[in-house]
Amino acid sequence: MSTVAPRVPLVRRVWRSDDARRGFACVAGGLVLAVMTGPSGSGTAPTSGFTGSLFHVRVVGFVLFGLVLWGLITARSRYSSQVRAFSAKVTAAPRRLLPDRRVRRVVYLAVLGFAIYYPTILNSFWQEVLVDQIGVYVLLAIGLNVVVGYAGLLDLGYVAFYAIGAYSAAYWTGALPIHPLFHLNPFYAIPLAILAAMFAGVLLGVPTLRLRGDYLAIVTLGAGEIIQIVATNLQGVTGGAQGVIGIPHFSVHLFGIRYSWGLDSLPYYYLLLGFVVIVLFAFRSLENSRVGRAWVAIREDEVAAESAGINVLKYKVMAFAIGASTSGFAGMLEASKISFVEPSDLTVQFSILILVLVIFGGMGSLPGAIVGAAVLQWLPQFLRIHPLFGFQQQDLYMYLGALLIVMMIFRPEGIIPSRRRKREIGLAEHGVGHADAMGHTSGPVS
Repeated sequence: MSTVAPRVPLVRRVWRSDDARRGFACVAGGLVLAVMTGPSGSGTAPTSGFTGSLFHVRVVGFVLFGLVLWGLITARSRYSSQVRAFSAKVTAAPRRLLPDRRVRRVVYLAVLGFAIYYPTILNSFWQEVLVDQIGVYVLLAIGLNVVVGYAGLLDLGYVAFYAIGAYSAAYWTGALPIHPLFHLNPFYAIPLAILAAMFAGVLLGVPTLRLRGDYLAIVTLGAGEIIQIVATNLQGVTGGAQGVIGIPHFSVHLFGIRYSWGLDSLPYYYLLLGFVVIVLFAFRSLENSRVGRAWVAIREDEVAAESAGINVLKYKVMAFAIGASTSGFAGMLEASKISFVEPSDLTVQFSILILVLVIFGGMGSLPGAIVGAAVLQWLPQFLRIHPLFGFQQQDLYMYLGALLIVMMIFRPEGIIPSRRRKREIGLAEHGVGHADAMGHTSGPVS
C-alpha cells in the first residue's frame, strides 16, 4: 500500500526558499530605510512618522530599491564563480604590474601629485572639510591601524593620545592655567607633543598589555574615559569643562623664513600631507621589518609567538607608542588650527569612530585606512549639502551603522584589505583557521 507524502503548504514552501527569505529581508530593509528618512513623529501624533513614511507614494521607490538589491544579491550568489573569474581577468594586468617597483613608484608619484593639486580647485568649505574632517581622521586611522591592524590589539581609548597632543599644544604655548618654563611656538612643540603621546602609550601599555582580547578593550576604554574626566574636572591645570582658548597658530621664524599658517585651511592641509607621507613611509618600512613580523605573530597567536622567543610585551608597548605618535600630532594640529580644546569632544564615540574607519577601510592595510577615513568622513559632509533620500544629520550614525553591517556581510575584509587579512578571512570562510585576530586567544588570559 503506497503512502502519499503530506503536502507542504505553499507559504511554507516559499519560505523555505533562500531567494524568498532574501527578498523579504531586502524589501523589509527598504521599508526601514523609508521610515528612517521619512517625517518624524510628534507628541500629539506619535505614529505620524510611520504613516507618513509607509503610506506615502515615496515608499514605492524604497520597495523598488529593496527588489533591485535582492536581484543583485541573488545574481551574486548564483554567478559568483563567473564574477570572480571576470574580476580576476580585469585585475590581472594591474596585479602583474604592481610588483614592479618602478610601476609602484610611478603610481605613488601620480597619487601624490593629485593630492597636491586637488585642494587648489576646491572652495574654502571643502578645503576646511579636507583638513578637519578628512585629513586629521586619515592620520588617526593610520595610527590606530598599527595597533589594531598590525598587532591585533583592540584599543577603545585612542582618544586619550589625541587629547594629550591637543593639551600639549595648549601647555607649551602658555594657554593653560599652568605655564611652562619657556613658551614655544606650536610648530616647534610638535616633537614634544609626539613624545608626550608616545610616553602616554608606554605608560598605559606596560601595566595593561599583559591582558588580551575583551579585557584589554575594557581597560583602554576606561583609560579614554579617565582622560576626559580629568580634563573636565582639573580646573587649575586643564581649564576645566569650558576648555582652553587662545592657542596660537603654527608659524615659522627660522633662517630668515617667516611664515604663519593663520586661518586658511590650505597650509594646514599641506603640513598634514607632508606628515602623512612621512608616516606612510615609516609604517610601510615597519610592516616589512622584523618588528612588523613580530606584530603579525602576536596578532595570529600570542602564545605561539611567545614560545618562539618574541618578547610579546615589548612589541605590544611598541605598537601602542608608535600608534599614539600620529594621534598626538593630529591633536596638536587641530588644537592649533581652531585655537581651542574642549573636553566634551574627547568622548568614547571618538575612539569608536576611528576604529570604524580602520575596519571599514581594511585592518592591516595602510591604503585601506586612508580610503576608509576619506570615504566615511566625506560622505556626511556631502549628504549635508545634498540630503539624498531625505537625509537628516541626527540620523547619521544609523546610516553609518547600517553601512558597516552591510560591509561586514558582503566584504568583511574591508574596502582595500591587506593580502594577509584577505587570505585569513577566505580560509576562515572555508573552515581553516580563524579570522578574529583581536579576540582569539590560545591560552588563558593573564
